[in-house]
Amino acid sequence: MSLPRAKLVKNFPGCPVEATLTYLDGKWKGVILFHLMQGTLRFNELRRKLPAVTQRMLTKQLRELEECGLVSRTVYPVVPPRVEYAMTPLGMTLKPVIQALAAWGDDYVFCSPEGRELRLASDGLRAPVAALEA
Repeated sequence: MSLPRAKLVKNFPGCPVEATLTYLDGKWKGVILFHLMQGTLRFNELRRKLPAVTQRMLTKQLRELEECGLVSRTVYPVVPPRVEYAMTPLGMTLKPVIQALAAWGDDYVFCSPEGRELRLASDGLRAPVAALEA
């Protein structure tokens, strides 16, 4: 099992972009934060919003987001147990970043039956998005 970059280095690199990405790396973290921006969600609500993620991976990504302080986890002592996830005030500071990523995707990533591709909307230039197909 690979460790996220944040756990591999003790001192952050000089580049602020790479330092920020150490908290967001992981296939599902950005998507989890995107859905939590709309409000608190229970674990199974998140699973329904991310049908391609396994329960184990969702749990792992949520734990890492909680560990770095971007997401809070609240367990209610009821039967059956109820667990809710929400963005912390620190996590909410990433809202403009996540919204910018979503806007860029709306403008330049086009989905078709053949797969996803990058395209400049103004001139129709296309480039396959092989990295996104993984």
